[in-house]
Amino acid sequence: MILTAAALVLPAFGQATKVEAEAPSFDDLPSPQFSGGGKDKSFRPKDWLEIETKLKVEQRPEPASKTCERLTVKWYVAIKNPEKSGTYYLLTRTVEHVNVPLSEDVWCSVYLSPASIRRVTGSNSSPKSSVELVGFEVLVNGEKVAESTNKSKTGWWNTSSDKISRSDTVPLLSKDETPFAQMWWDRYAEVAPRRSN
Repeated sequence: MILTAAALVLPAFGQATKVEAEAPSFDDLPSPQFSGGGKDKSFRPKDWLEIETKLKVEQRPEPASKTCERLTVKWYVAIKNPEKSGTYYLLTRTVEHVNVPLSEDVWCSVYLSPASIRRVTGSNSSPKSSVELVGFEVLVNGEKVAESTNKSKTGWWNTSSDKISRSDTVPLLSKDETPFAQMWWDRYAEVAPRRSN
C-alpha cells in the first residue's frame, strides 16, 4: 500500500484541505447479470477493467456538513498497443465527485468497457494484463492536493514520448456510466450529475 500525503490547499476563505491517496489498483470485473421483465436472456459475461483508488479527505476547519462539496479526479491509463510492441495508448478521464465524506475511506473509480477493451487490445480476455501504467491527480477548488501512480514516477502522463499516443476514441467511463452504477453504492464517492443545457 502506497500512500501519497498531499500538501494542504488553503483557498481564500481559509479552509485547508488534505487528501491521503493510495496507489491505484485495477482488476478484471465480469459484467453483472440482472434478470428483468420475467425473461432472462442468455449471454456470456465479458470482462470490464475496473481502476480504483482509496482516498481520505480532511478539511480544517471541518464544515458542519462533514463533507467536501466537490472533488475532481483526473485519471491517466496507459494500455499496451497490440499493433506495435513497446508503445501505448494513453486514455484519460476527469471525474467530478460531490458530497465526499470527510475523515473516512472512500473509493473513486473509472472503467473500460468490454467493447473498448477489444478495441485497444484485440482480445476479450484479461484486460488487466494490457495495463502498463495507471495514475491520477486529485484536485479541490482547482488545486492539486494529491497524486499517485501504480509504478514509475508520478506525472509520467505529462511527459512527451513517441511511445505513448493519446486516444480520444476509447473512453474511460465513470461508475455511473456502467452497469455497476447501483452496486456498492456506499463504497464510492458520488459522481456529480451531468448537466444538460
